[in-house]
Amino acid sequence: MILTGLTGWGDHDRLYPPGIRQHEKLEEYSAHFPVVELDSSFYAVQPRKNMEKWIRQTPERFSFIVKAYQGITGHERGEIPFSSKKEMFAAFKASLEPMKEAQKLAVVLCQFPPWFECNKENVAYLRYVREELAGFPCALEFRHASWFHEEWKEKTLAFMKQEEWIHSICDEPQIEEGSVPLVLRATDPEKTLVRLHGRNKEAWRRPVQGENWRNVRYLYDYSLDELKFWHERLQLLEKQTENIFFIFNNNSGRHAAPNAKTFLETAGISYDGLASRQMSLFDDMES
Repeated sequence: MILTGLTGWGDHDRLYPPGIRQHEKLEEYSAHFPVVELDSSFYAVQPRKNMEKWIRQTPERFSFIVKAYQGITGHERGEIPFSSKKEMFAAFKASLEPMKEAQKLAVVLCQFPPWFECNKENVAYLRYVREELAGFPCALEFRHASWFHEEWKEKTLAFMKQEEWIHSICDEPQIEEGSVPLVLRATDPEKTLVRLHGRNKEAWRRPVQGENWRNVRYLYDYSLDELKFWHERLQLLEKQTENIFFIFNNNSGRHAAPNAKTFLETAGISYDGLASRQMSLFDDMES
């Protein structure tokens, strides 16, 4: 099954009726898509009350992809606000428990940074992370191409299967060493994550420094042919894995929601069990 969603729910204005308040957006979002990627968990371990609130605001079949806290994946520069790694993992796992208990935790996404290359030290750290997060469905996303160099690709995939890592497959600009290649292989029979970052080659080649880097790097509008390409690839991937979480992360120019809607229409996909839907800008397009 292909479960389509977006990263976050706050910035997809075309989904929402005029005047909607911020705290109402998740409920309205869940009338359009059955899954969302939670990014706030990357910047800070979320308190239990937040997780419980988001559970209440979404229908029974809705699920969350929770991005692992940045201290776990080595993104944070400087000291982590915990006394030890053990304390950090314990706090993160405690924050996940409400979603796990409610059966709304689809995947914990562990996205490692571009400087996390394929070497023995990092392989050992991946084992450590997986041990700490035992009992949770964990997806692994690489940002360094070395993991999928020809000499290491099969070993990387075999390692992911052995350690029970779900493959997070990325669609991103292909610019030699600056990109992770598209490897359409599932490592888990039940779940696979596919994330679309756009294909903005110039921004990927020359990363922008400062606060605007994300706005530039993920500025991309997928064409109809590109969306059809992905539907064909996902149909092939479905032969390897039961559920595919298909997430649009190209929202710098507010393209993620329209692209996801176009994909669903083109693929002929609809979902049961969504929340009740208010009027949005998409209703004008469909009438």
